[in-house]
Amino acid sequence: MSAPIYLYTGPEAGEKNDQILALKEELRKKMGSSDDFVYYGTDLNMSDVVAQLMTESLFIPATFVTIRNAELVKDKKDIDMLAQWVQTAEKTKKETTVLVLVSDELKVDSKLEKLVPAANKKVFWEMFENRKEQWLYSFFKKNGYALEPDAAASILEMVENNTEALRNECSRFFMCFEPGHFVTAADVEQILAHNREESAFTLFGAMVEQKLPRKRFEDCLEILQKIRLSKKDSDAVVIIAGLLYCFRKLALWQSLHAAGSPNEAELKKNGFTSKTARSQYSSASRIWSSGQVAAIVALLSKTDIDIRSSGTAFQDTLLSLMIYEIIIKNGAYCSEYE
Repeated sequence: MSAPIYLYTGPEAGEKNDQILALKEELRKKMGSSDDFVYYGTDLNMSDVVAQLMTESLFIPATFVTIRNAELVKDKKDIDMLAQWVQTAEKTKKETTVLVLVSDELKVDSKLEKLVPAANKKVFWEMFENRKEQWLYSFFKKNGYALEPDAAASILEMVENNTEALRNECSRFFMCFEPGHFVTAADVEQILAHNREESAFTLFGAMVEQKLPRKRFEDCLEILQKIRLSKKDSDAVVIIAGLLYCFRKLALWQSLHAAGSPNEAELKKNGFTSKTARSQYSSASRIWSSGQVAAIVALLSKTDIDIRSSGTAFQDTLLSLMIYEIIIKNGAYCSEYE
């Protein structure tokens, strides 16, 4: 029997969370019920995790433990503790406990990954554009609604690129319209655009507007404040992850255009389907060179590490400085605002 430890990585949050729920349901069917615990790599005491895995409840027959941000689990002592638990679970053939390691990254520490049987690993890749459209049509149909092509294109322009975000945002239509409604582009404008919550993606949009750098910086600070005050996606690490996605996409856009103008098929193949997205990345390419984009990606990664290591006290300061360095300094580091 393989160890009851699983590793789910990759950017497709919706399918990844569906897989975790299916695994949890499988355990409950087998055991009757389970205690569920979630830990985060940003603030993790592995002793507590292992103790939870090894503790058997008198009243609940099974335990389901999830560690998110598993890419941050790198300490040798932590991995050794997990390795000992895995060995014990294999020897005792224990079926009452499940541990799931989850990361939005593609890889975790190699020593941690080795603890997971090959059959229990899965990478959840970002969906191709045609799959996202199919998913949208299917989701609306399943809930009793129809969707026009222009509406689907508008939704994909406005919503983060994973099914979890799409599911959350599209559920708003079901609260606003009766079943059987044919959702149009005008409906999308009314429901999503006019009531759109700020996110890392709207923040990136403000960064690339055709305005003077100082004005873009001021606008972005306002958006950042709104994000931080909201309940959804306000975590600094989530904001940086969204910006990293956008700037890596910008690097791809620049590489496609380095040898000339790519054709329509090539743009669609690489995820640049909508006019809005193309206009946005075209505008961004006029602001930053490929070298500056590489510097910004490095800056975002460094800020991510700084925030994870410094805790919550300086998050807002580090985020504001990061935006200043992106917009005013074009990715160059600075010691203070100028």
